[in-house]
Amino acid sequence: MSSTPDYPRPNARFHLSLFLGFGGQYEWAKTEDHRDYFDPEITLKFVQDAERGLFSTVLFGEAQRHFEHLGKLNDIRFTGRQDALVHFAFLAARTKNIGLAATLNTTYSKPVELARRLATVDLLSGGRGAWNVITTENPWIGGNFRKPGWLPNSARYTNAEEYVNGVQALWEAWPTDAVAHSTEAEAWSEGIGLVESHGEYQRFRAVPSVPPSPQPYPVYFQAGNSAEGRDFAARHAEALYTFQIDFDDAVAYSADIRARARSYGRPGDDIKVLPGASVILGDTEAEAQERAEHQQRLHLLNDRSIRQQVEDVWGIELPDLDLDGPLPETEPVITKQNLGHGIVHTGNDPQSVARGWRQRFEERGHRSVRELVAGFHSPRAFIGTPGQVADKLVHYLKSDALDGINYYPSDFPNGVAEITDRLVPELQERGVYPDSYAGTTLRENFGLPAVPAHIRVREELARRAGSENPAAIDAAESISIDDRVLQRTE
Repeated sequence: MSSTPDYPRPNARFHLSLFLGFGGQYEWAKTEDHRDYFDPEITLKFVQDAERGLFSTVLFGEAQRHFEHLGKLNDIRFTGRQDALVHFAFLAARTKNIGLAATLNTTYSKPVELARRLATVDLLSGGRGAWNVITTENPWIGGNFRKPGWLPNSARYTNAEEYVNGVQALWEAWPTDAVAHSTEAEAWSEGIGLVESHGEYQRFRAVPSVPPSPQPYPVYFQAGNSAEGRDFAARHAEALYTFQIDFDDAVAYSADIRARARSYGRPGDDIKVLPGASVILGDTEAEAQERAEHQQRLHLLNDRSIRQQVEDVWGIELPDLDLDGPLPETEPVITKQNLGHGIVHTGNDPQSVARGWRQRFEERGHRSVRELVAGFHSPRAFIGTPGQVADKLVHYLKSDALDGINYYPSDFPNGVAEITDRLVPELQERGVYPDSYAGTTLRENFGLPAVPAHIRVREELARRAGSENPAAIDAAESISIDDRVLQRTE
């Protein structure tokens, strides 16, 4: 598929990000030794294969609690994950260029602690750190903490706004030139600020303890898809982990995000849109399709997995359910376990989910539960020969449907090497993919400004508020966004 003058972005550049967040049903079946998922050398191979392929980042998902099934551990789903920042300290010493993006939530952590830990990894890696900001919609995570449950959607984003403002203020409070460079200086440092937060959810008084990296601040990722999440991304995000890979959906999402960014004074292309997707390759299109169908049959659509998904909604065991027949005629049983703990991850009540499933069953003419559940798991993948997949990705890129993908490895542990060796050369041949890393920091390799979007939006809001000098809001010793104030005392 060749470039045409009609493309809105004929000169766009493609980015690959590696997503490591294993957790699907029977995901562990892809390796003979299931303990490999916790072997740091196996993870290192993945990441080094990605770096060899000039991937911009590796993004670690967060999983603070295992999925459950009817109140018990879901033993067909692998969800254990090690601490991302500790892992990144290990990876930083064994890699040179690839960015390290940690998914860290704003609901069950504290800004001062997160700011220090993430700044440490950013510094250790020479400016390759990134933060995938999530608010954690999962209701069962609260069981790990003294604060049970989870905040409603709007409150989660109010909290996240205060949280991100606090973290950024802590990072900014240590200027790049704060530490003296001379043995004759009268003080070790000068100008490191005290940050006070007096928000509705976040209250603290702290001084940063880690200097800035060469970036100098970590890159902001974000993954929210609600209206609140998209608006939050427009203010803060520099890269987006999204879910739209259907072409029309992806174009619409990208247009919406870029319009929201422009409404805050940012250039429309200031955000890298990176939907999560697998890539399944074959020497022929038929071979690639067969590989995709095999993976779906093996890992998603076996009888036990299908039955569990229905039981998650109905809230009870259904040992006699005919998977080749219709959905249960009975109504779901409301339990604490079937409101988001299981495979069917949803904040909706079970009755609403069941009604939606029945409606879908009728409207689409499904003949069985098996067909219905299969429809929920259509492959989120680009499938074909390396050349076919490259053509499709270039079309998406130049049509402004995306800036790249967060790649889900389709094969463990060799799925990344296949992309590096077979797909990357095709993208390079089409002129959309780099031949080397642009620099040493993640901001350089992503082509992002040195000043984070968060700061630029803040200055734009200050300008709109009538300040002749956008930095005057700092001179007044406060940072104010959405009527919540972070006070900084020098």
